[in-house]
Amino acid sequence: MNISDSKKGKNIKAEEANSAMHVSEGIEQPDSVNPEAVKSFLKKKPGLLPLEQYVDGILSGDRIILSKAITLVESSLPQHYELAQRIIEKCMPHSGKSIRVGVTGIPGAGKSTFIEALGKYLTDRGYKIAVLAVDPSSEISRGSILGDKTRMEKLSTDDNAFVRPSPTAGTLGGVARKTREIIIMCEAAGFDRVFVETVGVGQSEIAVHSMVDFFLLIMLAGAGDELQGIKRGVIEMSDGIIINKADGDNIQKAKNAKNQYQKALKLFPKTASNWVPKVLTCSALQKTGIDKVWNMIMDHNKLMKETGHFRLKRNQQKIDRMYETINQSLSNYFYTNPKVEGRIYDVERSLLSNRFSAFQAAQKLLNCYFEDLEKTNTNENRS
Repeated sequence: MNISDSKKGKNIKAEEANSAMHVSEGIEQPDSVNPEAVKSFLKKKPGLLPLEQYVDGILSGDRIILSKAITLVESSLPQHYELAQRIIEKCMPHSGKSIRVGVTGIPGAGKSTFIEALGKYLTDRGYKIAVLAVDPSSEISRGSILGDKTRMEKLSTDDNAFVRPSPTAGTLGGVARKTREIIIMCEAAGFDRVFVETVGVGQSEIAVHSMVDFFLLIMLAGAGDELQGIKRGVIEMSDGIIINKADGDNIQKAKNAKNQYQKALKLFPKTASNWVPKVLTCSALQKTGIDKVWNMIMDHNKLMKETGHFRLKRNQQKIDRMYETINQSLSNYFYTNPKVEGRIYDVERSLLSNRFSAFQAAQKLLNCYFEDLEKTNTNENRS
């Protein structure tokens, strides 16, 4: 480099330094996370609380304790499961007094926006509400991927509301495996209105229908043939249908969709309780029609209690839960059996190499399980 090039480079740097577009290096910022604070937190990280502390905290409405108890319910660790069941047992006498509402609908129908609008309508009137927003799980991390709590900003900061996103953890239909137990805990904590939001895909609607008092279907207008947007069985299960986003230029389309659904509902047989499902329009964004939706839910609740179907439905839900627990427990016992765990890989290889059919492979593992169970029982009887 010659002398003239060196001078030219210095002049350019000087011009850049004096330019309005020049950004100074500034002061070096400290680390946003204090390493010493992290170490201190890890040292003081609490373990499991005593049973009484969980129960007392839940009954007193302590949301931190309630959240910790729900985490135990959702955990797959055996020690957490045992403690969670003892907590639920203590909460049972204090539960069952809420109105349970299931909310489902096609993706994009505005379920979260509607629940927030209805939730604020209720909390403003002194009710305490819990929202169990069931997120679809990532197949890789098993964590929530929608984050419903972030989409209910106003409701999640309301003192009379409790919003709990819950990953489905791969269970059938996208419904969290322990949603029923979480409902019991929320009711024991004093929440008198419980909403369960489904992901709106698969067969999650069937599972939610079996755990709530009122099943609400949210639909949209102007999205093509409305009756093709969701399965016939879901419409038949519904206690009420609302056409959301009935605002602006969409009001007339919403009214047309309402008429279509009202005609479709007439084709279904009458329910045992003689409740006739209603179709309403509303705008969760504009907060219009929300009061009419809640009045519909309350009318249904009143009729169900007057005819005795409210108690019948709750009792049937308890029986369904018992059988689900049996099926889940048998499945857990099978897959955690040491003999089965020791043979399952070899059986899989034999299946893939066409030595066994799928039926034969399953039968070999079942035989292995029952033989080990019989052997264990024989040894116990001898001792």
